[in-house]
Amino acid sequence: MGNAIQLIVNGLSFGGLVFLLAAGLSIIFGLMDVLNLAHGSFYMIGAYTAYTVVMATQNFWLALLVAPALLAVIGAALEMVFFRRLYRHGHLPQVLMTFGFTLVFVDLIRSRFGPTTRAIPPPPGLGGAVHLATATFSSYSLFVLGIAIVIGALLVIGWRLTRLGVVLRAGVSDKEMAGLLGIDLPRTFTFTFAFGAALAGLAGVIAAPEFAIYPGMDANVLILALVVVVIGGLGSIEGALLGAAVIGLGYVIGSTLFPQFAIGLIFALMAAVLIIRPSGLLGRRS
Repeated sequence: MGNAIQLIVNGLSFGGLVFLLAAGLSIIFGLMDVLNLAHGSFYMIGAYTAYTVVMATQNFWLALLVAPALLAVIGAALEMVFFRRLYRHGHLPQVLMTFGFTLVFVDLIRSRFGPTTRAIPPPPGLGGAVHLATATFSSYSLFVLGIAIVIGALLVIGWRLTRLGVVLRAGVSDKEMAGLLGIDLPRTFTFTFAFGAALAGLAGVIAAPEFAIYPGMDANVLILALVVVVIGGLGSIEGALLGAAVIGLGYVIGSTLFPQFAIGLIFALMAAVLIIRPSGLLGRRS
């Protein structure tokens, strides 16, 4: 029983980390119709920013502020200078450009930090374990789960109850109509891209004490985030939350029970959802 509870908590914690990456990706794809393969690179840059800040200051909490701010600036600059020119040209140019940026970012990281794997310690007070009945949980995993729940709740509230959330949902539903109603789409797109990049950077910081930091660390987590977006439904924060929970549980339980088939199990879950509901669990039906 204790092992089962531990697996569930670890799965939800990992799912929470993937949610931070997938939420921004879902909004960007749903609102802007941009398939951003460089989104995982924002996660990697966030992790390396955390490493740099922690090595310089020994302050993880400072890294938690610096990395999202840096990634927001990078995301806004990329949207205004590069991606804005591609909106009317279909997905292929977007895929080629964003994939090109992934290669550029990996080479920049490798040239600055080398190919060596890096790591940072958990922040003070979160390096131990919590014992509950027969189950033992990592303090940091519980912290990650708590952060994901808080940010997920704030995103859902903002998405549903604020004026900005109404604007973004209007854009997801019908960009042309939103523009005719006077919504400043270019500014909205820039904000959306910057916000999504900041969330990915935050995910990178949170992942840094728990996972190895190395050039190319973005590849696997980007695949999982894309699967979450497909399962949850484009442009749906609630869908990203639900999809991330499903994928987190599936990946951790699969890695424990069937390590050779963990990734295959994830794609089997995605295929099952697409067969039953092609728009995703909480996606808008066409």
